[in-house]
Amino acid sequence: MPHVTRRIFVITIGAAAVIPAAIRRLAPPCASAVSPYRFFGTAEGQFIESACERLIPADASGPGASGAGVSRYLDSQLGGAWGMGQRPYRSGPWQPGTPSQVYRLPFTPAALFRTGLRAIIDGFESRGTAFHELSADAQDAYLRSLEAGAVDLDGVSSAVFFDMLLKMTVEGFFSDPVHGAGRGLVAWRVNGFPGAYAARCGFHDAVESTGR
Repeated sequence: MPHVTRRIFVITIGAAAVIPAAIRRLAPPCASAVSPYRFFGTAEGQFIESACERLIPADASGPGASGAGVSRYLDSQLGGAWGMGQRPYRSGPWQPGTPSQVYRLPFTPAALFRTGLRAIIDGFESRGTAFHELSADAQDAYLRSLEAGAVDLDGVSSAVFFDMLLKMTVEGFFSDPVHGAGRGLVAWRVNGFPGAYAARCGFHDAVESTGR
């Protein structure tokens, strides 16, 4: 996970055909008196917001993951049908697959995130701090340790957790706003990608009309 600016990240990824993890009907939201999210608790949401922003940081060229509303995308997908594992094959055997194969884990996506996040938050609480309170360099170092598989997440591989977090962050950043992120079409504007909106109102008009 080398240091990259938001512009380098967006140009490198380009307007690739990123398929959202779950372009499907979502389950009805569950109200929460504490967290503004329907899936993430308060501490979980704080970690996700900060981690996603380190993966795609804001810079002079525009907003990063936070500005694009990426955490909302993760929350909606994990809190819906995809997160509950309603579609993927769920009968095992649970053997390591190849990168070209589909999701092959005993955890549903929601259970994987819930287990991993609980272990991460408990680990920081035992040290009397929180991920979002760390410096940017310290946050990057911790994310690299997750990527390397060096953190015990109560049975969840931290490398698998990081890989899913990164992929969903990319999906949310490049997604159509209808899926909960892509606010302001920030990634599309950098790439000059008009998306489906061009068919009815033109790219620049679409940016204004979304108001996001």
